[in-house]
Amino acid sequence: MTRSQRISPSGPLSSLRSMIGQGQIEALQVPLEAAPAAVRSARTFVRDLAEGDAVAAAFAVRERERRSRRNGDDFVKLVVADRSGSTEAVAWEDVDESFACSAPGTVVYIEGRFSIHPQYGSKITIRRIRAAAAEEYDHDDLAEGPPVSVEALEASLRELLATIQNPQLRLLLDRVFGAGSELYQRFRIAPAAKYYHQAYPHGLLDHTISVAQAVSAAAAAFGGIDRDVAVTGALLHDVGKTEAYNDDLLAIELTDAGRLQGEIPLGYYLIRSTIETIEGFDPELAQAVLHVILSHHGKLENGSPVVPATREATLVHAMDNLGGTLGSFDRIERELPDGEAWSRFDRGIESAAYFGARRAA
Repeated sequence: MTRSQRISPSGPLSSLRSMIGQGQIEALQVPLEAAPAAVRSARTFVRDLAEGDAVAAAFAVRERERRSRRNGDDFVKLVVADRSGSTEAVAWEDVDESFACSAPGTVVYIEGRFSIHPQYGSKITIRRIRAAAAEEYDHDDLAEGPPVSVEALEASLRELLATIQNPQLRLLLDRVFGAGSELYQRFRIAPAAKYYHQAYPHGLLDHTISVAQAVSAAAAAFGGIDRDVAVTGALLHDVGKTEAYNDDLLAIELTDAGRLQGEIPLGYYLIRSTIETIEGFDPELAQAVLHVILSHHGKLENGSPVVPATREATLVHAMDNLGGTLGSFDRIERELPDGEAWSRFDRGIESAAYFGARRAA
């Protein structure tokens, strides 16, 4: 598999439909008059909006907040998105109605004006907002997806699993990723993050495969590394995200468990509990794998209960950090308008990003 393979446009949302069901999708929509065909066919995506552009399109609502201005009047601040990226949207008028129709996870039709502030970034000033009708958008226009097919990602996962030689680690991984595993059914569709990298359906699977493949390749280049432990740790390092993020793929958010416990403790507990169901599991081996999970953020200030203290944990942390950063570059480039080579400052990489090939093209 090469990571340059692309999925078909129907890929991510086909999985979304199969997971939450068409009935739930339809429940998000209020039947209104159908938009003219010209509006639907002439959709402009977030990444292509320019200063001063008029906006008339459907967007998925990622976040919603009611705020107060200095004069005491309320306004509604949203984060809305399509498959190309996200932007802030603000309603200064009709606050009650605007707030009521724009719950996170719903699809709204917005008319307004797009602007870009040099300090505060992009924003749609909303003139009108309402629930979008089914005829006004295509679900495949609203949700991102991995750059390769889910089938290709799963094939890569099975290839990695087949390389593990230690029988106890193979059994542990089968308990997590086996065909009958409820945990795996959630793992394969979960996002890897809310914002910065692989924040889309199947993002956790996408991120995990890239990190595990990098760990597998690097393990051969450095002496003293137990490859089985390192690759197993890479495959399991983010498993807590299956419980840390919600199931709403149009509005990714932390769950109560994610906020109260954090994805690392959740992942540690999931894997430790699974290990405890395997009779005679080597405690030294268990400790090696669990240490990878507990330390993969690298620093205490980044949320790791402990810092990496083994070769295997150090390698997984390095590749996880690299994978997340490069995933941010993918997101930034996807959101750049055509012809642009530089992005604005991005918190995910703590820098602006440069894409020289785009300028050459």
